Amino acid sequence: MIFLAAIGRVFIAFLQATGRIALFTAVSLSHCVRPPWYPQLIARQMLDIGYFSLPVVGLTALFTGMVLALQSYTGFARFSAEGSVATVVVLSVTRELGPVIAGLMVAGRIGASMAAEIGTMRVTEQIDALTTLSTNPFKYLIAPRLLAGFTMLPLLVIVADIIGVFGGYLVGVHKLNFNPAAYLKRTFDYLEFVDVFSGLVKAAAFGFLISLMGCYHGYHSEGGAQGVGRATTDAVVSASILILIFNYGITEIFFATR
Repeated sequence: MIFLAAIGRVFIAFLQATGRIALFTAVSLSHCVRPPWYPQLIARQMLDIGYFSLPVVGLTALFTGMVLALQSYTGFARFSAEGSVATVVVLSVTRELGPVIAGLMVAGRIGASMAAEIGTMRVTEQIDALTTLSTNPFKYLIAPRLLAGFTMLPLLVIVADIIGVFGGYLVGVHKLNFNPAAYLKRTFDYLEFVDVFSGLVKAAAFGFLISLMGCYHGYHSEGGAQGVGRATTDAVVSASILILIFNYGITEIFFATR
């Protein structure tokens, strides 16, 4: 009975956490679609999420595409199918690696930043001060971050896709001695609109999840500096796990019947 009680406590705690997140999401979404909005805050968050994340996302995508080309060539050479390297690189980057790598990098950078900033405001009672000043914390703190994450991560993924495919091209042409025109032809011949579109849908979902987890854990942090640190860790871990879960779900929706 003690063992069963422990399982029950874990299950009930999971349901409680899920319910809190669901309610937080519903309230946040309602403030995203209802005025008033704060354009300056939204623009600042878009700049922070999009522009300042470009270096880490671009560098990661470049080397991911380069490594993917090398590994694909090594594997396909065993079956005399080296000509498929360009196709594998472009499909892998646009469908999976671009959105997932960009999402994980942004989760580590932005998710932690959001949780730390809002968590510090919570433990220093600045959020209570906003309420005292008749400013809704969801409208002022949460909604701008959700809107910025939802809109900017697809733009980051477009850049990551281009850089990742370019990295594969560099390795394929300059190291593996592919013909440049033939490599580009193989790249574009097998690339379809749904490949890029599915990656952008994933990016929008990942951006929303990253912002949501950062805001949720920061908003509910407690216990001073230790609580803020715990909220930061929880935000990154939960956002990363949700990215991988939703990545499979969206892939199933787009490609299960193809």
